[in-house]
Parts: sequence; C-alpha cells; structure tokens
Amino acid sequence: MLWALPLVVAVLLLLPIAAERVARPAELLVTRVAISLFGDYVADESPRKRDQQSRLRAAHVRTTHRVYAARTLLYSLLFGVSGSVVGVYGAAALLWTLRISGEAVRAALPAALGFLADLTRVTDLGLADLFVLVFVSSATVGTALALGTYVLRWAMLDERASNRASGIEATLPRTIAFVYALSRSGMAFPAILDTLTRNRDVYGEAAVEIGVAVRDMNTFGTDVLTALDRMADRTPSENLEEFGENLASVLGSGQSLSNFLKGQYERYQEEAEAQQRQYLDLLSTFAEAYVTVLVAGPLFLITILVVVGLVLQDTLDLLRVVVYLAVPVASLAFVAYIDSSTRTISSTLGDVRSEIPPVQVSGITDVETEAARADGGQVADEWRASRERLAVYETYESVLGWLRSPARTLLRNPSYSFAVTVPVGLWWVFVRAGAIPLAPLAALRAVDSPVVEATLFVTGAFALLYEIDKRRVRSIERVIPDFLDRFASINDAGVSVVQSMERLTRSDLGALSPELQRAWEDVRWGADVRAAFRRMERRIDSPMMTRATVLITNAMTASGEIAPVLEIAADEARASRRLQRERRQEMVTYMLVIYIAYLVFIGIVFALSTSFIPAIDSANLSGTGGGLPGGVSGGVFGSLGSVDTGAYTLLFYHAAVIQATFSGLIAGQLGEGSIADGAKHVVILLTLTVIAFAFL
Repeated sequence: MLWALPLVVAVLLLLPIAAERVARPAELLVTRVAISLFGDYVADESPRKRDQQSRLRAAHVRTTHRVYAARTLLYSLLFGVSGSVVGVYGAAALLWTLRISGEAVRAALPAALGFLADLTRVTDLGLADLFVLVFVSSATVGTALALGTYVLRWAMLDERASNRASGIEATLPRTIAFVYALSRSGMAFPAILDTLTRNRDVYGEAAVEIGVAVRDMNTFGTDVLTALDRMADRTPSENLEEFGENLASVLGSGQSLSNFLKGQYERYQEEAEAQQRQYLDLLSTFAEAYVTVLVAGPLFLITILVVVGLVLQDTLDLLRVVVYLAVPVASLAFVAYIDSSTRTISSTLGDVRSEIPPVQVSGITDVETEAARADGGQVADEWRASRERLAVYETYESVLGWLRSPARTLLRNPSYSFAVTVPVGLWWVFVRAGAIPLAPLAALRAVDSPVVEATLFVTGAFALLYEIDKRRVRSIERVIPDFLDRFASINDAGVSVVQSMERLTRSDLGALSPELQRAWEDVRWGADVRAAFRRMERRIDSPMMTRATVLITNAMTASGEIAPVLEIAADEARASRRLQRERRQEMVTYMLVIYIAYLVFIGIVFALSTSFIPAIDSANLSGTGGGLPGGVSGGVFGSLGSVDTGAYTLLFYHAAVIQATFSGLIAGQLGEGSIADGAKHVVILLTLTVIAFAFL
C-alpha cells in the first residue's frame, strides 16, 4: 500500500481548502498559513497590487488584499504540489494502459490507424527515459494546476464585478427615482443617502454601491463630495460612475440638486423604455431559436432516424440517446442561458420580488456596524439583548402564523406545497407501478404513466397556488398608481397624512381597498401611520408596493407635505406597469408559436406511431411478395425483420413528455419572466400529450 501514500498526501494537502467552506477554524488555519508564507511578499507596493486592489473593491470582496492575495498563492502552491503527484500517477496509468504489444494494436486497428501502435513503445524505455517522462508529466500537470488556480482566482473577481455592474445598471433608475423623490420632500441629502442604504434590499446593487459612500461619511467622517468621488472611482458600473461624478459636481457648484435629479430621472425613464425594446427583441430571438433548434430540429432528426431505422438498419439506440440525453441537456442549457441573459433586465422591469427591508431597531445602521466589524472595532449596542428576544419571539410567532393559516402560507409560498404533493406523488407511482420488472424497457413501460400522472399532480398544485397569488398581486398593482395619485391630490389640498388615509378608505380602489381598510384600522387602534403602511406592504408582498411604501414612510419623516413624493412614486409605478403590460402583449405571439410548434411535434409523432410504423411493419410481415398500402411493392422493406412497434411508441411518448415539460417551462420563462410561470404551461402540454397518446 506504500504506492498510494503520495496520493493520500496530495489529497490531505487539499483537504483544508475543502473544509474551510463549512468550518470556520479551517478557514482561519488556511488564512494564517497563507499570511505566514506569503504575507510579506504580497504587501509590497507595486502597480500589480494597485490593480488587484481595484478589482477587489469592484467585486466587493469582504477581505483585505493581503489576505486574498496570500490565500491565492497558497491555493496555487497546494494545487501545484498535488497536481505534480497526480501527474506521476497519471504517467504510471499511461504506462499500465500501454503495456499491450504494438503488434496486437496494429492487428486490431485498420491500416490507416497503424501509427497508433508506436505509442506502445513507451514501455520499452530505459530508467533514465522513464524518469524524464514521469518528471515532464508531473511538472506539466502541477504547473498547469498552479497557474490555472492563480488565474482563476483573479478572473473570478472580474466576473463578480461584471455581474455587480449589471445589477447596478438594472437598479440605478429606481434608485435615482428614490433619491429624487426624497429630495422633493425636503430631506437633507446625506440623510437621503443614509435612508437609501438602509433600504438596499429594495433598491439592489445600486443602493449597495452608494452605501460605500455612506459608510465613508458615517464611519470615517469623509465629506459627501469626497465620498461620492471615491465611489465613482471604485464602482464597476459606468453609468453610476458618471452619475456619481456629475452629482459631486452639482453639489460642489451649488446648482439645484432637485433639477439635476429630475433630469437624471427622466433620462433613465427613457433608457428603461429603450431597454424594454431591447429586452423584447432578445426574448423574440430566444423564442425563435428555441422553436427552430430544440423543437423543429429534434423532430426532424427523430423523423429521419425513424425512417432510416425502419428501412435500412436499426437506429433505436441512437434515437434513445437523442430523446433521453441530447434533448434534455440542450433544453436545460437553454433554460440556464435565458435565465442568465435576462435576469438583470427582468429585475429592471420589476418582475423580481424584493425582500422585505430590515427594520432598524437602534440608531446604528447596518452599514456602520459592518464597517466597524470589518475594521476590527466594536459597536456599542444597548438594544442587542432586546433585539435578540424580539428575534426569538418573531421566529416562534411566524411558525404559529403558519399553523394558524396554512392556506394563506401556501398561497404566499407555493413551493411549500412540494412538501405535501411530492410524497403523495411518490406514493401514487409506487401504488400504480406495482412490481417493477428488471428489464429496462419493461421498467420504463411500468412507471412512465404513473410518473407523468404524479408530475401533473405536483406541478398542477404548485401552478394553481402560484397563479392565485400572482393574480392577487397583479390586481393590487393595477390600482397602485391610482392610489398614489389620489393620495397625492388629497395631501396637496392641505389635508394631513392621517386624514388623507381616512378619505382613501372611502374610495373604490379595487383589490387594494381591503388592505387599505386594514391599515386604517391599525391607525385607529393607535398604530403609527408608517407602521401601518409597512404592515400593509408585508401583507401584499409586491415589489411595486414595497418601493412605494419605502418612499412614503421615509418622506413622512421629513415632512407632512408628501404630495410631490407621491406623484413621483405614482409616475414610477405607472411606468413599471406599462412596461410589464407591453412585455406580456408582445410575448403572447411567441408563446403561441411555442404551443403551435409543440402541437406540430405531437401531430407528427402521432402520425408516425399510428400510420407510418404500422404500415412498415405490415410490409415487413408480408415478406418480399407483400407491399405497402396502395399497391406499392415492399421492396427493401420485405428484407427486414418485424418492426418493434411498441418500442417506437414508448420512445415517442417519452419524447413528447420531455418536450412538453421543457416547452412549458421555456414558454413561461419567455412569456412571463420566470420558470415558475411555466408550471401551468407544463400542465397544459402534458395533459395534451396524455390525451393524444391515450388514443394509440
């Protein structure tokens, strides 16, 4: 067993790197070893270090350059040493594989490939030559892994910075709208930035990036102009860099901040519409590509392989590779690519639900706390014990809330239904399938229908809950612009916020009226207006309502005259609604194209199963003297054996089920912006598949 000792050592060298992902002590150990070995080397000032520091800042890595660079060198060293050991074993494996004689290889291969027999001569090498071979293989693998690890670690920062830049570009318009609206309320500009940072869960990466400037001002005492300039220098987003520089110039020159923000707000509204057009063009391209490559392409290939298999030679194995491997893998890759390509723009249009912003219990902001902890400092927090007790109470209260209203919990979280439907579906498959035979084809025949039925049940339950909640939110979002306009007009007439809220409860605001009435009851029972609005926003759970509530509650802090803020919020909500409506109208056409393409797929597969294959089978059974219907001679068909009609029908059924599943998911993803939206399309297409094959 001594031959395996170096390999065990190589694995043990990499074990701390794997363990640090789950164990804090392992991470500290790796960091200490890295600092001890390379800390002084990476601390030297150089242009490379400054470039690496800028990449770390752009990626928002929560560690220092010295730690990250030292850990990178340690990773490269460990992977290089381990790779060298693995390279030796690789060379040994090569020698063991090529122990066969060259004559045997030359006899087994065609004459054109006879040169491959020369590779076996490696076993005839002397000790010195073998040492050179092993050394070269070891050095090659080790060096490749070491360099690859070093380059990959720094390339990951660039990728992360690029993703952050995309997120900043996507959330910058709504962030500027927030800053503009609060500036109209009379709030001081540093307080606006501080408020924006506290609500970064709502406004995304742009607010996180601006939070860097807020941290500099609150923690290090930096003035606002210097903080904005530093933010502009370090951000990976070109638009935010331009906005930060222009904003600093406006503040430094004493120009009207409100006019500048208004111009920026209108500019980004126009850019959002242009981005919507670009987004729709991208989705249409995806839809056409999917129909052409992953619906028509497999259908054409399956048809050709079926014809070839029936008249020339058996192609069932190749058909199974296409149906069970090629189509699912290609469809999954397409789904992942669409998601990565459209996620950023989709968030710009307001399709992604935001998390509830954290409530600040004490006067210390999250940014200040994180900055102090990152610098090794301590933050005095007199509310810590109370906040911990409150967190425990909220945990148990949320569990009790789930138990008190399970239906409401399921509607707000449709994925929870899987905890019930998946076990029921598995039980149904077990009961319906019975004893599963050992033969693969027979096993597939036994479980395919129960699996499809269980999938319909599980997906249908999720789709029903998801659509009910989605339609509830959509009906509320439809009246939010009207609600904000009425609120603004009443407040602009000199009515207080509380009285304005009371008058709004007497208005007809559709699906929003019951929620607004509950908020007014909270106020009547002594709740603060801002707390009542926050509770209403949590009950509705809508990104549009979240942004409106954050604006309203923070504007109330600055002034009771919030009409200008409400008008801006109404304008933003109206623009978001318009963009979403245009998208749905535009993508209906391509959803229909996907449906039609799938129906064509089903029709051709159905025709092959019911007409073509039985006709070929009857021609084969009649022998050379038989013929096809219509008097056509059997010819080449008569020379073949009988056709396995059942195998073809089973394969077509599975192909239709796989195609229905992925077509439904992609239809929802392209048409409505989420894979979850495709659940109902999966149910519809699978139902059509079951009905079609029920007549076979």
